[in-house]
Amino acid sequence: MTKKPKVAFICVHNSCRSQMAEALARRFAADAMESYSAGTELKASIDPGAVQTIKQHYGIDMAETQHPKLLAELPVIDIVVTMGCNVQCPTLPCRSQEDWGLEDPSGKGEAAYLATAREIEAKLESLKHRICAGEM
Repeated sequence: MTKKPKVAFICVHNSCRSQMAEALARRFAADAMESYSAGTELKASIDPGAVQTIKQHYGIDMAETQHPKLLAELPVIDIVVTMGCNVQCPTLPCRSQEDWGLEDPSGKGEAAYLATAREIEAKLESLKHRICAGEM
């Protein structure tokens, strides 16, 4: 059996999109990758709207299973996925990197959080497929 790649979902604050991606990757792609998230700046907690949306729609309580982390806390990463940080997207040494260009739903209401979660879910399916096909 080949070793699963370590995938890091990163953004500046590691409080919303990257946390959602980590939680959903652990649910939907744990058989294909080890999932992490981190940022360059630390927030005290995960965005409450993200926590509520992921708990309500996916049954995952990110407040219990995750916390904001800095890039330095990550193991050696194989694949970096940036969330779409615009001006100052963090960088991390890796063998492959892509940007998902996700709009930040913070403060925009439940529909925006859910739309972001669904977009992450679709992008995760594609990433998982590419990993399993040996393309990543």
